[in-house]
Parts: sequence; structure tokens; C-alpha cells
Amino acid sequence: MSAGEGWLDPGPFLRGVGWLDKGRPFRADPADTMRLPWDTGERATLPIGVRLEFTTGPDRPAQAVEIRYRAAVPGPTDALRDLAHGFALWNREGLLGEVFTEPAAEAVVRIELPPGRGPYTVHPPEAQSPLLLGLRGIGGPLAPAPAAPRWVVHGDSITEGWWSTRPAHCWPAVAGRALGWDTVNLGYAGAARGELATAEQLAALPADALTLAFGTNCWSRVPHSVPLMYETTRAFLELVRQGHPRTPLLLVSPVLRPDAERTPNRLGATLGALRDAMERAVGDRISGGDEHLALLPGRDLLGPEHLADGLHPNDAGHALLGLAVVTALRRAGFTGR
Repeated sequence: MSAGEGWLDPGPFLRGVGWLDKGRPFRADPADTMRLPWDTGERATLPIGVRLEFTTGPDRPAQAVEIRYRAAVPGPTDALRDLAHGFALWNREGLLGEVFTEPAAEAVVRIELPPGRGPYTVHPPEAQSPLLLGLRGIGGPLAPAPAAPRWVVHGDSITEGWWSTRPAHCWPAVAGRALGWDTVNLGYAGAARGELATAEQLAALPADALTLAFGTNCWSRVPHSVPLMYETTRAFLELVRQGHPRTPLLLVSPVLRPDAERTPNRLGATLGALRDAMERAVGDRISGGDEHLALLPGRDLLGPEHLADGLHPNDAGHALLGLAVVTALRRAGFTGR
């Protein structure tokens, strides 16, 4: 891209980035993928939660922003071949508009801006693995939004945002928007089973606050016993604390999963018993002197009506979960207000 065309490097405008791998956002340490389970590595390639945040000039506010990008295009036999690429414009108060483009390997999308300076957030079509190549203001300049506290959130498909209808509707995005924080979404669908390599990566990642929300896949995908769940939680927290000894950390135990609550897995553990083991491990660490650790019990945060498929929240469920996390962080004194 030539400077004469007015294209700006997207790097300073990107938010929600865990790591960069050859210029592409990556949600696990690219230098440490060999120790990760295959499914974690696969999900880490999707730029979930990565977005652009910017303001416009005070004297000459831009009327629109153009974004140049590359994204995956389904093949001719793919059931999703006609699915448009959607870009959503938000501020902290809510959705300002959406623009949809036809699938193309490389394209430019134009998004009209309302009067004002912002800051504005653009959520790209993250499921199509977009690579943002540049952006420019139309009618006025753009500047990166001010830096915000960096909140690293680790979890499974619920954290990744499954069954939310838009990237901005998943609970980490909802909570981060309410708090004014820079949410880094490290949710791995099908994974997040307390892998200790992930804990070590979290320990090395810069963060002003941390939230852990895993456990439901410890009932099903890789079954845990109750003692194993307790020790896994203790070990995971210990490794994270080696890199973040005083960073505010909230652990959210698994939310309601009706089919698993009283059903033993292959090692005889129900999800209810695994949840209890996780919560006991957190409580024991708090009793042992970890003053910067808090627990949000997940069992009663959602009802069956908030689950789209008996496991993943619908948009209303994600909104409730995000609000519950915000409330828990504030009650623990982790937000500074």
C-alpha cells in the first residue's frame, strides 16, 4: 500500500491482540505451539475479539472510514459460500451500524461515521480470518484510540462467543465495553481444559487484569475426575501467578449445563462435582493469602432459557454473563471504582 493513497498501518489501531505472528494476530504464543493440544492451536489462528479502535480529528472529523482487508472465501460447494463479510461499528453506548460486503479475497469496505470524534470500534468478520491491511479516514484524519487497561480472558467456546450472533455480543466483548477495557479473548472452542502450557503462556502475557472461565470441557472432551479437577485448578493458578503475582484475577466456574449437572462422566464426575472442586481450589488459594483473586460461581448465572443449544448462551445469555462478570470485578475492587 502506498502512502500516497492515504492508507494507514492498522497495527497502532488494533485492539484485542494476544500475540502477532508475521503480522497476523494470533491467540496463543506462536513460539510455543508444539506444547498445545491441536484443537487449541487451531482455534488460536482465528482473530476472535481483534478489532480496530480509533478517533477522528477534532477540527476535521472524518465522515467515513475505509478498511482494506483480506479474508477467507468459501469454495463453490461450501454451504456458507454466499455468507457476506460483516463489519460492525460500535461505541461504548452501542451499535452504530453494520456494513456487509460480498465475499472476496481482498476488498475495501467503507463505513459511514456519525458526527463526533469517537472513539469508535470496528468489529471485522472474525470467523473468516480477516487480515486487516490498512485503513484511512474519508473527509478527515484518524488516530488510534487511547490505550485502555488490558484484560486477558481465557476460556472455552462460551468465552470464544459461540451462539452469539455478532462478535460484539459475546460476553467478554460485552463486559469489556462496559468497563472500557481492552479485551483480549483467549477462548478456545472445544479446548480450555486446564492445559498447563496455556497457564504458562498467560503468565508471560502482559495483562492489567485476568479472567479464567474454563471447566465444562473437563466433563466431556477430556474427562476429569474430581481430584484431578481440584489439582488442575490449583496448578493452573500457581503457574499464572508466577507471571502475575498481584494482577487482579477473577475465576468464573462453569455455567449451567443441564445435561451434565448430575450425569457422571467416564471418570464418575458430574459437572456439579467438578464445579465444586474448582471453587474449592480457588477458595483454598484465597484463604492461603491470595488477596488479588476472586471467584464468581457460574451455576446460577444463567437459566435454561439463556442457552441456545443446552450449552452455549444465546445473545441474552451472553449479555447476562458479561454483566455478572462486570459486577464481580467491581465488587472485588478490581476495576478501580
